[in-house]
Amino acid sequence: MTTARPWLDQYKSDVPHELGELPYNSVADMLNDACQKFGPREAYVNFGKSITYQQLDNYSKQLAAYLQSHFEIGDSIAIMMPNVLQYPIAVQAILRAGMVVTNVNPLYTPRELKHQLNDSDAKAIIVIENTACTLAEVIDDTGVEKVITATIGEMVGGLKGKIMDFVIKRVKKMVPPFNLPGSISFKTALKKGQSLKFTPVKRELDDIAFLQYTGGTTGVSKGAMLTNKNMVSNVTQTRFWISSEIEEGQEIIITALPLYHIFALTANCLTFAQYGAKNILITNPRDMPGFVKELSQYQFTVLTGVNTLFNGLLNTPGFADLDFSKFKFALGGGMAVQKSTATKWKQVTGVTLAEAYGLTETSPAACMNKVPMEEYNGTIGIPIPSTDCQIQDDEGNPLPIGEPGELCIRGPQVMLGYLNRPDETAKTIVNGWLKTGDVAVMDEKGYFKIVDRKKNMILVSGFNVFPNEIEDAACLHDHIVECAAVGVPDEKSGEIVKLFVVRSNDDLTEKDVINHCREHLTGYKVPKLVEFREELPKSNVGKILHKDLRES
Repeated sequence: MTTARPWLDQYKSDVPHELGELPYNSVADMLNDACQKFGPREAYVNFGKSITYQQLDNYSKQLAAYLQSHFEIGDSIAIMMPNVLQYPIAVQAILRAGMVVTNVNPLYTPRELKHQLNDSDAKAIIVIENTACTLAEVIDDTGVEKVITATIGEMVGGLKGKIMDFVIKRVKKMVPPFNLPGSISFKTALKKGQSLKFTPVKRELDDIAFLQYTGGTTGVSKGAMLTNKNMVSNVTQTRFWISSEIEEGQEIIITALPLYHIFALTANCLTFAQYGAKNILITNPRDMPGFVKELSQYQFTVLTGVNTLFNGLLNTPGFADLDFSKFKFALGGGMAVQKSTATKWKQVTGVTLAEAYGLTETSPAACMNKVPMEEYNGTIGIPIPSTDCQIQDDEGNPLPIGEPGELCIRGPQVMLGYLNRPDETAKTIVNGWLKTGDVAVMDEKGYFKIVDRKKNMILVSGFNVFPNEIEDAACLHDHIVECAAVGVPDEKSGEIVKLFVVRSNDDLTEKDVINHCREHLTGYKVPKLVEFREELPKSNVGKILHKDLRES
């Protein structure tokens, strides 16, 4: 039976097996406490403008008072913004007002936005002006009663903020026209809140804090109901895992992944607030040269990201010249960290790229490598406190060590279920185990390794072929920047492997790629087809979209 609770000797004995009593009853209490404890310290920085924990407390209280004057405890309030200063203010305000946060991807289409607003029964939305046109298309078909609009330069303030907004709107034309009658600006909502009474609200551990939307393990976008217990537990679990390396008031964490995604929300926004960290918000990490320029201004200590983000930084001029003297650890999640990326990362930064694993449905952390790591080990680590992991077959039976199967998880961070979808919840949480949809193996030391998503598996002549393995091998080539493997129909084999490649040298040929893969892979795993692309389709957090490539 591969239920794993391997608290290895190399890990500090002060990491408990179980969490015990949680330190807070709600996420709001946890954030409010951080603001009281670290008041004068810088909390968030965006485009050179910073706000302190005290200012965060004041702003969030003002916005909370405004929300309380219009809505009821338990109402759902949507946030549709990138990483800007308004985001952490909005999250804390909604929670301390006793309401529920539903995070919305600003890149959503009108159809996707309409679905989420209606499914979550959102009563209000705080939206960045750049995407307000999308909201304007669907708002009449939703239950949204109040719209608060924000601009990128609004909280930067002063002449700089005004110039930023002018350039964004008038020069770069990045704000399409929109008409949202009755909407008010973010700063106006704060001002109105100053003259209103804020009433503290007591929330309990079992109350829902976030409706976090995800494709889940099956089907359309669903709202994972994450309670205060889920979120406070996961922050507490993570703190036990990293606390030996973190110093209160001394950390500078880089937040390039969007805060509306569960990884950055829990890891960067919630967890590091408990240490009084300075959080550097990167609004557009796809602008790699601009990202590196921003990094050059700080002696950062922690960076979270996905493999494509780390790989992109390594291939951006100037990154290798940054000051890494204070850098403590980099944590990768969201997708597999490739060995080639981890090797280059260590060579350039001197810091080992540690991999962790989680899902929206687990708030998100479930497994993690202890940081700092001496060397990359190719695994997602071991279960964090109060978490059980098990490898199961399709019938739910536990599998032996070393045999691949579906990774299943149970612990206090596992969601309550999917909103309005009891059938989907019943398919995903079976006998107390969350079925992740990921194929994994556990080794004799209790470390887990993700093989691939079940739905991405390629079947070649009856053999299971996992894209992660092919991609990892292919990216060992010096001239392959990134790649993705998918299965395509074949009369003889059922499926064959096709590899999509982004190359750094135009002289690299299809034959070169195939020959390289032959050196590292068994014959049936070697790609039969290679297609070169300028770029690969990615999700909002940088995951390569295999589904889109299969359909192309």
